[in-house]
Amino acid sequence: MINGSALRDAIISGANNLTNNKKRVDELNVFPVPDGDTGTNMSMTINGAVRELSNTNDDNAGNIAEITAGALLRNARGNSGVILSLLFRGIGKALKGHSEIGGRDFAAALNSGVDSAYKAVMKPTEGTILTVARLAGEKASEAAVHTDDINEVFDELITAARNALESTPELLPVLKKAGVVDAGGQGFVYILEGMQSVLKNGVMIESEEDGAQQASRSAAAESEAEITFTYCTEFIVKRSPESSRDPKLLRAYLETIGDSAVFVEDEHIIKIHVHTDHPGKVIEKALEYGPLVSLKIDNMRDQHERARHEAAKANEPGSEPQADNDDLKPVPPANKYGFVCVAAGEGIKQLFIDLGADKVVTGGQTMNPSTDDILKAIEATPAQTVFVLPNNKNIIMAAEQAVSLATRNVIVLNTKTIPMGLSAMLAFDEGEDADTNAMAMDKAAQNIGTGQITYAARDSEYDGHSIKKGEILAMEGSKLVFTGTDMAKAVLRLTKTIFKKHHSSITLIYGEDTTEEQAEEISAMLGQKFGDSADITVVNGGQPVYYYIIWTE
Repeated sequence: MINGSALRDAIISGANNLTNNKKRVDELNVFPVPDGDTGTNMSMTINGAVRELSNTNDDNAGNIAEITAGALLRNARGNSGVILSLLFRGIGKALKGHSEIGGRDFAAALNSGVDSAYKAVMKPTEGTILTVARLAGEKASEAAVHTDDINEVFDELITAARNALESTPELLPVLKKAGVVDAGGQGFVYILEGMQSVLKNGVMIESEEDGAQQASRSAAAESEAEITFTYCTEFIVKRSPESSRDPKLLRAYLETIGDSAVFVEDEHIIKIHVHTDHPGKVIEKALEYGPLVSLKIDNMRDQHERARHEAAKANEPGSEPQADNDDLKPVPPANKYGFVCVAAGEGIKQLFIDLGADKVVTGGQTMNPSTDDILKAIEATPAQTVFVLPNNKNIIMAAEQAVSLATRNVIVLNTKTIPMGLSAMLAFDEGEDADTNAMAMDKAAQNIGTGQITYAARDSEYDGHSIKKGEILAMEGSKLVFTGTDMAKAVLRLTKTIFKKHHSSITLIYGEDTTEEQAEEISAMLGQKFGDSADITVVNGGQPVYYYIIWTE
C-alpha cells in the first residue's frame, strides 16, 4: 500500500522521466509538418500537475490523484495531452476517498481512466496511447486477482505497456512504414517507468531541464509590422432589391483605396472589412448598394500605440510580467454572444479582431494552447454564449475540455484551419439563436477551400510520399497533397486543386518568412490564371510555419 506522498513523488518522477525524453518522443512523430509535437505537449501537460504537486504535502492518495487530474485537465495541450489528462481524470475519480492504495486500487483506477479516455474520443484509434493504456490496464486487472502488492501489479502493467507499444506499428500502417512506435504510447510508458522508479526503488527521477524561462513580452509591443492604412472599417450592406449594381465593382473600388479587404456576399447582404485611410469614401460608395448596419471603424495606429505603451509600462522595474494573452480577467456575461479564436501572426489576429473576436488566444501549429489558456479567454469574454474557434485540428480537443469548466454557455466549432475560422466568423448573424448560428458557421467553414504551404521538418515516408527535410509541402486542409521545390509553382498548383467551380475569390495570406514582394509576384501569377473567375486579395498574416495560407470561397 502507498500513501499520498508516495503517489505524489511517483507522478513527479514520471513527469520528469517524460520531460527528459520528450525530444525522443517528438522524433517519433511521423507527420512531416512542423507541429506541437507529442512529447512537448504531453510534457507541458503533466508538468502543470508537477507545479501543484510540488507545493502539496497531503498524505491522502485520493486527494493527490484529484489534484493531479484537475491540473492535467487545465494544462492539457494537443490531442496527446488531452488524452493523458482524460486517463488521469478517470484515475482521480476512481481513487477518490482512498487514503492509501494497493495494486487492486491502482488497476481499477487505470481501467477507469481508459474508459474515460475512450468515451471522450469521438473515433478512438487503435495503435495509439489508448491501446497502450488499455492493454496495460487489462494486465493490471489480471495481476490484481492474485495480489494486492502495488509493485507486483506495476511490474505486470509496465511489461504489458511496453509490449503494447511495440505492437503499435502492426495496428497503424503509417507507423510501420516509418519504422517507429506510437509517440503518445511511448510518452505514457516513460511516465509509468518514472512512477515505478519511486514505487519500487524509492528513487525519484530528477528533471534534467534547468527550468529557466524567458520573460514573456507583449506580442503587440514587439510587432514591427508597418501599419499602411489607419482605419479598420467594417459593416454590412443590406442589399436593395431594386439595385442592379454588381458587387464586384464595389470590391474593386475598395481595393483601390485600402488593403486587407474581406468581402462576402449573398442575395441579401454584403459583408465588408477593409483597412483604409478614407472610411468616409468607403461608406459613401457602399451606400449606393443599400443601407448599412453594424458599422464599426477603429483607428489601428492608436490601438497599436496604446499596446506599445501598455507593454512599456509592464516592463518597468517592479511591474508584474505580462503574458502574450493579456487582459484575461473574468468579466460578467453582459452580451448575448462572444467569440474566442486561436491564431498566430499579428495580421491574422487582427483579422479575427476586426471580424468581432473578443479574445484571440496565441497558438497554432507549433504552439498548442492549453485548456486553461482557452478557458481564461472564455471567462474574459463578456458574453452569455461564447463561440470558440480552435482553427487547428490539434487544438479542438483542448477547447472541448473547457466547455464543462466554463461559467457560461460554450460552443466549440470544428474549425481546423484559419480560413475555416474566418469564414465561420463572417457567417455569424446577430439576429439568430446560438444553435442556428453554430450550424450556419459550421456550414460556411466546410464550404471553403483551404490550402497551406509549409516545409518538411524531417525526412519522412508519409502517405505515399518520400519527403526530404526542408522540402516544400502543399496541404489541402490538413492533408498532404504534394511536395515540391518551387514555391510559386506549388502555390499555383495547390490553388488549382482547392478552387472549386462555385468559388469566386482567392485570398493569399503570407507569413513571417515571406516578403510582400514575393507574395505580390505569386498573386500576379494567380491573376493570370484565375483573373476572369476570381477576385484575388493579398493579406500580410505574419503567421509562423506556413509560408502561405490560401483561402478560396
